[in-house]
Amino acid sequence: MALHHHAMHTSTTWATYEFEVLNMDGMWKDVGGVYIFSGVKNNIWHAYYIGITDSFQDRHPNHERWEEAKCLGATHVHARGESQAAVRESIEKELIETYQPTLNTHHTNTSDEHVTI
Repeated sequence: MALHHHAMHTSTTWATYEFEVLNMDGMWKDVGGVYIFSGVKNNIWHAYYIGITDSFQDRHPNHERWEEAKCLGATHVHARGESQAAVRESIEKELIETYQPTLNTHHTNTSDEHVTI
């Protein structure tokens, strides 16, 4: 399911979940899901912020953490549509615990986990 009207038709996997690789700008669709602000460093995707939303259209592109994420190296949004709030919350929690993104201040470990492209 394309979550963005200008989807690049590229995907990547975080943990066991497939995400669309998207640009922040453009027309987002009015669906809920999980997203990761990420960028490539040494041919590896790095997660800078992981979040959930009831509507990508309402949440993006004016997200309050995007500029901070860009300063750290984020260039793309990895997005996954999930209609059920409980599923979104579960995936978000698992990914934050696994990848420990810098801008998710509610995590406790500070390791630098990543996904190889």
